[in-house]
Amino acid sequence: MTRINLSHNHAFQNPILPGFNPDPSIVRVGSDYFCVTSSFEYTPGAPIYHSTDLVRWRLIGHALTRPSQLVIKTVEPGGGVWATTIRHHDGVFYITTCCFDRYRPQLDDRVFPRGFYVRTSNIWDSSSWSDPIYFDLPGFDQDLFWDDDGTVYLSVTRRKVDRCSNSKLKDLAIHVSTIDLESGSSTSPALLIRESPTGISEGSHHFKRGNYYYLFTAEGGTEAEHCEWVMRSSTGPFGPYEVGPRNPLLRNTTMDEIQSTGHCDLLEDNQGRWWAVCLGVRPVQTKAGFKPSVFGRESFLMPVTWEDDWPVLNGNRPVALEFEDKDLYRLELPSKWLDKFDNNEMQLGWYRKNTPIKCDYVLDTKLSCLKLYGGPYDLSSRATPTLFLRKQTHRPVLWSTQLSFQPTSHRYEAGTVVWWNHDTYCSIGIRSTRNAQHLPYIRVRMPDGTTTEVPLTSTDADVELFIDCQLCSYRLGFRELVSSIQAEDEKDESTTWVAEVSTETMTREPRLGAPFTGMMLGLYAFGDMEKCLTPAVFKYASFT
Repeated sequence: MTRINLSHNHAFQNPILPGFNPDPSIVRVGSDYFCVTSSFEYTPGAPIYHSTDLVRWRLIGHALTRPSQLVIKTVEPGGGVWATTIRHHDGVFYITTCCFDRYRPQLDDRVFPRGFYVRTSNIWDSSSWSDPIYFDLPGFDQDLFWDDDGTVYLSVTRRKVDRCSNSKLKDLAIHVSTIDLESGSSTSPALLIRESPTGISEGSHHFKRGNYYYLFTAEGGTEAEHCEWVMRSSTGPFGPYEVGPRNPLLRNTTMDEIQSTGHCDLLEDNQGRWWAVCLGVRPVQTKAGFKPSVFGRESFLMPVTWEDDWPVLNGNRPVALEFEDKDLYRLELPSKWLDKFDNNEMQLGWYRKNTPIKCDYVLDTKLSCLKLYGGPYDLSSRATPTLFLRKQTHRPVLWSTQLSFQPTSHRYEAGTVVWWNHDTYCSIGIRSTRNAQHLPYIRVRMPDGTTTEVPLTSTDADVELFIDCQLCSYRLGFRELVSSIQAEDEKDESTTWVAEVSTETMTREPRLGAPFTGMMLGLYAFGDMEKCLTPAVFKYASFT
């Protein structure tokens, strides 16, 4: 396990963007830093973070917020918006990406999308991002590069067209063409500039430093063999390229505290120092070995130096959870968070699965509550359920919410959920009996579809629902608020814990698709193939 002994207090801590935040891309504009990460099947898409020191980051908005930009319907886990890249040129911000509508790697069935970019001059206003400008070159991991003469290059990853018919490799390679930026149209044939012996070369980023054009690529896939490579050319983005002498630049092993590192993006700070961000996972180490990470792929920071005009990432050491650095500092991110639903808009950081086709919620600022009007799709549906999710960023941590719900049909349900994807989730909510009394009860659904039911003593009392996010498991429980005031010290004593599920079960591979995201906690309401006519009223949601 990689550890760095800190000899002084000047250190920064990884990850800089904890929880489900893969494929980081970063840019500096003056003294401001902006980072975007992939959002896959969740909307709003393309989250944007801001920092002034590379350590403390704040979510400031999203680039893809309306159906005219992005419509995600019934993609498999791991589909949707891939590998956003952010760039800034002549006062304009550009974010490039693509949306996978069909992604079934188990069947080698995927439709490579036409990528696109959106742009704005005001990154602080999420509504200011343009509608998409689409490219002609299908693929993913789009990147834009402006040369000194104004020529714009687009690089993407896609399968080689001319490949051996009996190839057992994915044959994903980097292709480049010049484009007309205003229309997105190609102005040159696509040239294959990098393929890997592993069959996977992706995540390309172009930079120019001094006399050289640099091409950075992620190779080997995004799991144990994930690593970062660099090449350079003295003539331009089309190459030819010289392969770097220290490749792979970055590779953490399955024995390191951070694993599967790669997909790097670089920048020069306002002090002339270079930095790289990358994705990685941080599993839990136990006596029996490493347990899967519930956070999915997160964003990490490392210093970059240059030797003989070649980059050196983190002194050729593995990325670690803590780094010595005289200019940065250690930041402990708070695990506590609270939403009282007392604003006119949902707090930043709430996400929906897919693109909602109609409004199914109301923020009641007078009563300080969120009212969900459940749609006809349950949580196992590939369609868009009435479901609001937040990323888990810490463990152990307690997720809780207060729910007022008196269902008038046994087909209605509302509650809270620990969510991996529509194949794997564990929910605890309120339903009612089939008889005319519609007596409410607690229903827990496990990832294998089995359920546990516990009667409630009151027909109209609010219920607090809890998900205890431990190191290696999740516990689900509830307590009835049968009186208007309950002492805080009664909370633990009156909680009924109904079920527990291991993190290994919760992070299992989907039947179709890929586990590219991380664990999320959320609020939901639905009717079985019909609209839920009874609103589910949530008084708060919190991590403590």
